[in-house]
Amino acid sequence: MKINKGKLGVGLLVVGCVVLASWSHKVLAAESKASGTPADKQGVERHLTNITQLTVGGKNAEAYFSFDGDRLIFQSTKDPASGTIQECYQMYIMDLKGENAYRVSTGYGETTCGFFYQGGRRVLFSSTHAADLKCPPKPERTERYRWPLDDHDIYSVRLDGREMQRMTSTAGYDAEATISPNGRKIVFTSVRDGDLDLYSMNNDGTGVKRLTTEVGYDGGAFFSPDNKRIVYRAQHPQTPEALKAYKDLLAKNLVEPGNLEIYVMNADGSEKRAVTSNGASNFAPYFHFDGRRIIFSSNLSNPPDHKGRPAFQLHLVDDDGSVTDQITFEGHFNSFPMFSPDGKKLVWVSDRNATTRGEFNVFLADWVP
Repeated sequence: MKINKGKLGVGLLVVGCVVLASWSHKVLAAESKASGTPADKQGVERHLTNITQLTVGGKNAEAYFSFDGDRLIFQSTKDPASGTIQECYQMYIMDLKGENAYRVSTGYGETTCGFFYQGGRRVLFSSTHAADLKCPPKPERTERYRWPLDDHDIYSVRLDGREMQRMTSTAGYDAEATISPNGRKIVFTSVRDGDLDLYSMNNDGTGVKRLTTEVGYDGGAFFSPDNKRIVYRAQHPQTPEALKAYKDLLAKNLVEPGNLEIYVMNADGSEKRAVTSNGASNFAPYFHFDGRRIIFSSNLSNPPDHKGRPAFQLHLVDDDGSVTDQITFEGHFNSFPMFSPDGKKLVWVSDRNATTRGEFNVFLADWVP
């Protein structure tokens, strides 16, 4: 079977800013050699040491640091208290040992894209519970991968799950929200104006401003360490046929992520430019702590295996696209990287060490410059 580089695979489900992964309160903590990384690969993953697996089994997704670097917010279908498997994601918080995990979302609908506020007293995430207490229906499976634009809104809540505040209330998809390091601004993706564009707003939900206007998908955005720039992923149809296909799917609340490229722009939406132009599936970008380089996931240098599964690995690129460095080599899927605020650690999601199909876990490692 011929595989397009830009066609997402690996038996995964990307929903807005997320990917299916797994969770268990049991921790497997070990250095890379002990955790199953082959000896001949240890030297290749030279930027990572003391690799620790924080979760085991089930479905698990994005884990992001608190601003003090002591905790992670992540989403899972496995409840850490009971061990039961739920139909769709809820939002949880855990420490850097993978312990003391608890749910911070309502337990209803589906949640995605969690992020800590500055000060660590509140978190942000998107949820469908206001539209329907049940999990959203899955889209019909097709040859090409698609994800649904379910009726998410963005919420703010205390760490104990109380005092929930609804930040958005427009019809359709409002998700993929992250907060600037200074705590003042939120960037998110919305269909409120008829296309999938990036918007910013104040940390209390006021002052919404549209940042992108190009037809196509813009999302998965994060601020630079100095709050002045935004990195994001985008797919802009380049032909009349591609444009029609995009708009037809959008009318059905669907999007087909294919040849995503990494972009940067100023925080006010000015001076947009592409960082990558390799025709692969490039996504989950995050600024290196030097504010210049960008870490991201891509299948740009990884051909499909004998089962037709392309391998997504983490790469580091200069913000002008001039130099790239492959960071991970293990597993078929590595994505959603984030550096700790002090730049000493990296957290990401991977299927390395997976024992069942569709298993993804959260990994933490010390970063080696």
